[in-house]
Amino acid sequence: MFTRISPFLAGISLIAFATSAAAQTVDPVPAAEETSGEDIVVTGSRVAERSVADSPVPVDVIGGEALTRSGATETNRVLRDLVPSFNFPQPSLVDGTDSQRPATLRGLAPDQVLVLVNGKRRHQSALLNLNGSVGRGSSAVDLNEIPAIAIDRVEILRDGASSLYGSDAIAGVINLQLRRSEGVRASVTYGKYLTSMDGVSDVTGVANSGGIPTVLTPGGGANDILQLNTGGDRDRHDGDTLTLATNFGLPVGAGGYLNLTAQFRDRDPTNRSGADPRRQYLSVGDPRELSIDRFTHRYGDGEAIDYNLFANAGYELGGGFELYAFGSYGIRDASGGGFYRRANDVRNRDWSASTTSFVPIYADGYLPYIATQVEDVSGAVGIRGDIGGFTGDLSVVYGSNQLDYKVTNSVNVSLGAANSPRSFNAGGLRAGQTVVNLDLSRKFDFAGLQSFGIAFGGEYRNENYKIVAGDVASYINGPFSAAPFNAAGGSQVFPGFRPNNATDVSRSSWAGYAEADADVTDFFSVQLAGRYEHYSDFGDTWNGKIAARLEPVEGIAIRGSASTGFRAPSLAQQYFTATSTVFTGGNLIETGTFAVSDPVSRALGAKDLEAEKSTNLGAGVVFSLVPGLTVTADYYNIKIRDRVVLSESLSGAAVVALLTGAGITNATSARFFVNGVDTRTQGVDVVATYKVPEFGAGRFTLSAGYNHNQTKITDRASLPSLPGLIVFGRSESLRLTDGQPRDKINASVDWDLDPVGLTVRTNRYGRVLSTGSSTDLAIPAGQGVADYWLEPKWITDVELRFEALPGVSLAVGADNVFDVYPTKAPAGGVYGNNNYFLPYSSFSPFGFNGRFVYSRIAFDF
Repeated sequence: MFTRISPFLAGISLIAFATSAAAQTVDPVPAAEETSGEDIVVTGSRVAERSVADSPVPVDVIGGEALTRSGATETNRVLRDLVPSFNFPQPSLVDGTDSQRPATLRGLAPDQVLVLVNGKRRHQSALLNLNGSVGRGSSAVDLNEIPAIAIDRVEILRDGASSLYGSDAIAGVINLQLRRSEGVRASVTYGKYLTSMDGVSDVTGVANSGGIPTVLTPGGGANDILQLNTGGDRDRHDGDTLTLATNFGLPVGAGGYLNLTAQFRDRDPTNRSGADPRRQYLSVGDPRELSIDRFTHRYGDGEAIDYNLFANAGYELGGGFELYAFGSYGIRDASGGGFYRRANDVRNRDWSASTTSFVPIYADGYLPYIATQVEDVSGAVGIRGDIGGFTGDLSVVYGSNQLDYKVTNSVNVSLGAANSPRSFNAGGLRAGQTVVNLDLSRKFDFAGLQSFGIAFGGEYRNENYKIVAGDVASYINGPFSAAPFNAAGGSQVFPGFRPNNATDVSRSSWAGYAEADADVTDFFSVQLAGRYEHYSDFGDTWNGKIAARLEPVEGIAIRGSASTGFRAPSLAQQYFTATSTVFTGGNLIETGTFAVSDPVSRALGAKDLEAEKSTNLGAGVVFSLVPGLTVTADYYNIKIRDRVVLSESLSGAAVVALLTGAGITNATSARFFVNGVDTRTQGVDVVATYKVPEFGAGRFTLSAGYNHNQTKITDRASLPSLPGLIVFGRSESLRLTDGQPRDKINASVDWDLDPVGLTVRTNRYGRVLSTGSSTDLAIPAGQGVADYWLEPKWITDVELRFEALPGVSLAVGADNVFDVYPTKAPAGGVYGNNNYFLPYSSFSPFGFNGRFVYSRIAFDF
């Protein structure tokens, strides 16, 4: 992967050279300020540009400057700290999701929020999250591909908007406006974690008698738990992260612009594993039990190197027309650890060395790694201007995301050590999207109305999805997969995609929309919108919206909205297939995830997926009576029917009977996507900002937010062919309803007294459930076997800035300055042994890495 560094750094050097020259002639343009009630927003209406306070629907505005006042250089992490209804867990040991972590809005799925860049639909990642994380079963837009330094502002519409923008906008819309201003900006940020792991001790040795380790809890051979001698809390200094970012803007002609961004980020891995007390070797008397490093797992952030380029340009053609273009190119090379295979693990047995005695392939066990290579490309071109009194905008946007899997430090046990490689190309995923939009809008003068405007337009979208098979050794069942050996086939930790998993599918959609906005009086406005959309794979959908705002007293307004929405099932949800084969009773049996259209799925009752359908209701108040102060409070109620979820792995006698009856004898279990549940999500958002009047002690900006969110499952689907079989189980159900904080509070203070500045932010995350082994849907959350709650936590960030020279500033800070960790996972007994060495839950809404200390030098000319 290092072959890519040199040309990328050469590109940064070229931009840096150009910026140094440009800085001598270009006047700086200040970055957007943080959100206030006077900020003009373009998201939520295609007709009227309104202020945050005047909008009939809730919109948050985050200025570009606020995005860079943090040690975090991942856009998702920064937004999590700034927006109360935005969540970004940081799971580990979840395969490709380690490198492309999804975010959520209002507790809904990652694919139920629409992401726009410069008002145009952004493509989703190729990754389908499947392995036990929040957002399981969905694909998301990878916001971390978009550097914060490239963003002028972020507008977050917290309301259903399918009638305006189409599929995915059930929870709302995130619109990232790219910088177009002139000037030169650059920064170098370096930081690392300096932390003491709460409740996790270092190990000073293994208790023993005459060299024989002491067994604390007998488990029968390999499952014995040994007694470890421990010291104080385990200190970690890791996760070193270097981020180089530069952005510069130039004028192009009269009124044109060219803005370029380059960013390089190199992140070392973190490790928050605990000591593994399990027996590692075949014999408890093996002397290596006393000396092996017990911290064998790697649990935390994976290693990642990111290269990102962005461009945003426009040129005045004359005659009132502007040609514009923007695009991006990004590469991410990442690596995450899997589960450690101990020396005595059957997945470490070398059958080719002996079929009678256990001979390990790796003498002391091994930690396999999943290396992902992500390539992300996007380009847009358009023209806008006056067409017969209408403002017109014609655009074409293309985007693609490609993810390739490589498994290293691994083995295909079924081939035997002598015949198996140690690294594998395991295949990959591809997703592409092309969108063509024509938008027209116009304002009219009507007697009796303060203003009236209409907008209408159309959209064509084509999507493609592919699965690429891996190398033969990554998926093959070798000679030792048959009885009596029964060795696992495929590369350990991530078997490759098989040729019969390979997929290449496309679909297209056509849409038309219309919108009308009217300011009936100075204190009353109303918005109406409707949209028709036709998909080539599942048919038609109609959606509408009405929103209104009434200000009976100047500075105090009420607003409300009602709308319907939809989300088209993704191609990945319809066609993703990842299967493996095992020998059972002398026969090769296929198992895993099957496409909805696969004969195995059909035999079990699978049907073509339908679109998710939503009804969104919202109502709120806006208070802007005091100069500089804006307070909004909004209630929302979102009912979603036919949510697309991944079923349980269906097995048992009834399943086998159905499959056999359909003539399928090479499968005994399967899982697939279904329109599985109906849900209701309701909650309250409160957001307040206050720009304190000058009083001689510098400029103060105060902000606070609160989100209360509750999701309930109101109905469940069943398979008529399998009565009584649970399609969507307890664990996954509770992930939907209790896997994210029910309450979240954030507050911040920004203070500037030239040449010094200070930012203090704090977030309180409400409790989150980690589910145990109970399967009975009737057992309430927290009362099942091995259920436990992650208790509420406050996380505080501090940054101090100093302008050393005009345009040159220095900053030091700490994210999670008080080194707070989530509730430690109980281990042993009903909680199992994994929690000994995986001491914190991946459901922690703020991760589990501890304190991050950083410094930054920034240039702004």
